[in-house]
Amino acid sequence: MCIRASGGSRLAPLTQAPHASGRKEGVSRQDARTPRDSGFREPSAAVDALASQVIDAALHVHRELGPAFVESVYDNALCDELSLRHLPHQRQVVVPVRYKGLLVGEGRADVLVDGLLVVELKALPAVAPVHVAQVLSYLRAMGLELGLLVNFGERHLKAGCRRVVLSAPIPL
Repeated sequence: MCIRASGGSRLAPLTQAPHASGRKEGVSRQDARTPRDSGFREPSAAVDALASQVIDAALHVHRELGPAFVESVYDNALCDELSLRHLPHQRQVVVPVRYKGLLVGEGRADVLVDGLLVVELKALPAVAPVHVAQVLSYLRAMGLELGLLVNFGERHLKAGCRRVVLSAPIPL
């Protein structure tokens, strides 16, 4: 599932395109873009590849631990898994919040991978729209294009992983 935002957010699932023979064939995220004139853009291939590696690491953690622990347990386990995979990351990264150019506060992103990808972790029965908004806010404040919202509380992690794309960054 792909979430795109430019001001507001819009849900855009990955689609299937008809093959020349009439059967459907899988479409990559880069091919499944919305039309160029819509103003939406996909993250770079490098950031997308990084996100795939982080999702794979999260799947391994969830497969091992299941959905029953608190967020800090998954934070520790995911960061250990990222270290084992030699993926540079920082935990509890301070996100400065500015209003009209003035620093008015700060947030904390759970994990920042390679300085390019925000990963926000949850361990809830379900995520709410406010959690997606939280990731979007971090992306805007940090000037990044892609974040992951990973909810380890879901029975199947595939249902708890969301790719959050900031399509039209707001100038800082």
